[in-house]
Amino acid sequence: MKANELKERLQKLLKNARDLCDVVDKASRDFTDEERTKVAGMLKEAGELKDQIKQVEGDNALRMQFASLGEGIGLAPERQKMTVRTGGRGKTIGEQFVESAAIKEWLARFPGGRIPETTKGLMSPPVEVQGLWGRKTLITGADDTQAGAFISPDYTGLYEPLGRTELVLRDLISLRQTGSDLVEFVRQTAQVQQATPVAEANVTTYSGGTTEVSGEKPEGTVGFERVQAPVKTIAAWIPATKRALSDAAQIRGIIDEELSADVGEELENQILNGNGAGENFTGLTNTAGVLAQLWVTDVFVTTRQAITTLRTTGRTRPTAWLMHPSDWETLDLSRAADGHFYWGGPFQQGQPRLWGYPVVQSQLQTAGTAILGDWKKAVLWDRERPTIQVSDSHEDFFIRNMVAFLCELRAAFGLLRPSAFIEVDMSSGS
Repeated sequence: MKANELKERLQKLLKNARDLCDVVDKASRDFTDEERTKVAGMLKEAGELKDQIKQVEGDNALRMQFASLGEGIGLAPERQKMTVRTGGRGKTIGEQFVESAAIKEWLARFPGGRIPETTKGLMSPPVEVQGLWGRKTLITGADDTQAGAFISPDYTGLYEPLGRTELVLRDLISLRQTGSDLVEFVRQTAQVQQATPVAEANVTTYSGGTTEVSGEKPEGTVGFERVQAPVKTIAAWIPATKRALSDAAQIRGIIDEELSADVGEELENQILNGNGAGENFTGLTNTAGVLAQLWVTDVFVTTRQAITTLRTTGRTRPTAWLMHPSDWETLDLSRAADGHFYWGGPFQQGQPRLWGYPVVQSQLQTAGTAILGDWKKAVLWDRERPTIQVSDSHEDFFIRNMVAFLCELRAAFGLLRPSAFIEVDMSSGS
């Protein structure tokens, strides 16, 4: 096989490897095992092709060696030692490299022709240069004054965030949509409780006599109130330079993730703890009419009585407990007199339950207080789901080559029936 054919095959192979690396880079992820094996195979084959090319070009190499050894004794061809004449102008080795079509095409796949620091599996196509005769100094990577100065740290692109509070409330409560900036619903405040057995009338005109039965049925009374829940905006933004985004494409994903996670976390905090002041939601714990269960004897008696209170006073069947992780830890570690764990100990599997009802844990729930309720009676109306926008229109960002990443959502929240929830003291001191 001719040298040109081997080079075309090598170029095609490296291009396929490059395309696979592009797919991984655009997804901002690591190689899968299959992809890693495939790229390793391509590189191995490329090395073999390179060896074949060297063998095929052996004769040319011998001629070049002859030319180098013959310099000064009249046997070398007349040419500049470190240049190649092209169109009457000599090009240095560096010029040949950077001006080659292969390198230009390779660099074009990076934004602005600049290689991001997070790029993994970087490999340029081979570029054939001429005029390497007479090199006297061995360039090594061990010395910072030589090639070592160009060695960069291997940035893996791996990123591990600090971690966020797990969001759980959207899986518990009711979710609805609204196209308005104000949500209005009717909440019942009083039930009809006047029903009673009624004897049949024995007179046509009731005068109040002792033997007379009017047969009159009692009139029932019922109360309602109109509740308004205004749509609120929850938002956060982060500034960034355009250069940072260009040099590290993964930064945008990190910013998007961090912003949306922060906005989502604040939404759940507002659902639980919003005080209703200003642009805050009126959260569950600050809504009038939510029941309360005081501490009684111990945590087991207290939580069991809360179920009874919710079913008798609240007249509803609960769907789940919401607890701070530390409160559930206390219950999970509870032991009987003989030392065995009530909940099966460290080998228990499956959904945690207390008195038969699922336990959901959230760091946003106040420690020392649990909430038991029929969570479908809490409603979040989505006006605008979380969105990410990027703009350079903030202040002087345009002239400073900066952009602002903005994440925001708009929603309203309300309890259809506050008495469907009960706050429970989890310790004697709370």
